[in-house]
Amino acid sequence: MRQSPANRILILLKTEGPQLASAVGDALGISSEAARQQLTKMAEEGLVEPAAEASAGRGRPRQLWHLTVAGNRQFPDGHADLTAALLATMVSQLGQGAVDTIISARETETLRRYRSEIDLDADLPARVASLAAIRTQEGYMADHWQDGDGSLMLVENHCPICAAACACAGFCRSELETFRAVLGAQVEREEHILLGARRCAYRIRDAA
Repeated sequence: MRQSPANRILILLKTEGPQLASAVGDALGISSEAARQQLTKMAEEGLVEPAAEASAGRGRPRQLWHLTVAGNRQFPDGHADLTAALLATMVSQLGQGAVDTIISARETETLRRYRSEIDLDADLPARVASLAAIRTQEGYMADHWQDGDGSLMLVENHCPICAAACACAGFCRSELETFRAVLGAQVEREEHILLGARRCAYRIRDAA
């Protein structure tokens, strides 16, 4: 199904971060003015908003367009309100230990499933690529690449369990440990949505 310009812009800003109107136009194959008109319309709907780009030189600051809270809500949230409410009730009625038990069981099952879907004999870049594909299927809008120093990056532009993670940081800890176990590598989180970043980013290196 062909996506509307607005949906394409939402995905662009979600995956690539704040953009100039000209960059949005280039991505959509339209003029900068047409892109600016579309962005203005979306701003009226509360989905995007402009912010002045910091500039070291003279002249008028350029405007970078980015998603608002409402814009981010256009992406799957895994029934955020219900999830947060259930976790809060569980902690109040059964204690934190009950939530920790559930997180541990989820980690065990996730690790088992990932290991069955990833070729563990493949090299690290291939394993990371397979993990990124799985995470994308799960709604994380994942991407991956190799940096010049040989390390690998796994980036997740969306968190469909953000409400659960906000209510219980154990989910984030568990996912990090799962990545380390299934990849058999050093994995460090360099950007974190819960700390205000627009994405979660992980740097991955061979365990050796």
